[in-house]
Amino acid sequence: MVFSSNPLALSVPEPAFESWLRDTGYLEILDHRTSASSAASPAPSSAAGSLFSRLLAFFSLFTLNPFAKLTADDFAADTPSWSRSFFAFSNSYSFPSSSSQVRLRVQENIKRYARNYAYLFILFFACTLYKMPVALVGLILCLALWDFFKFCSHRWGLEQYPLTRQCLIRLAQCATAVILIFSNVQMALFCAICVSYAGVILHAAFRKLSPVKQPSVGRSR
Repeated sequence: MVFSSNPLALSVPEPAFESWLRDTGYLEILDHRTSASSAASPAPSSAAGSLFSRLLAFFSLFTLNPFAKLTADDFAADTPSWSRSFFAFSNSYSFPSSSSQVRLRVQENIKRYARNYAYLFILFFACTLYKMPVALVGLILCLALWDFFKFCSHRWGLEQYPLTRQCLIRLAQCATAVILIFSNVQMALFCAICVSYAGVILHAAFRKLSPVKQPSVGRSR
């Protein structure tokens, strides 16, 4: 049966509809709709065409900006549950079917789990420093240097001598740069950033969008 178009129906632009779904907490509808439409549409050349489209969707990860919609307010929100929201169960993951679905999932999941990803980066950085003790010592020396500078600044009243304080700050910055370079802290930071970025992208792309407003479980009488 073919239904005729309703002349009174309103045509809502896709960005406006996506914004409305995000504000009402039902953005996962777009994710499910994209997966359903991809599964319902016939593949152009059977399994090979479907595999090729999924590979294109996966490689589109390298062309988008995953932090485009990330704001400082996302880090101020509550941390989602690690077991129920962040990791969840195996049925909460699926291979993205199109580049638009990849973009939607990545940008939205990074907004939702920004604090989880930040904690994971700290964990990866700590593990990297554990494997590189020289970098750990260098980082501790830098923190001790600035803590000593702060202590001396208050003790000697350097706030009253801005020129002297500025010269000492520049000297401390040069000393910090020398310590970081010779202790190879930048390599530890680079490794932590690479591992964290790969983990964030893969998790955000394969993690299905879940409802923001979880249904409440009724109490047993």
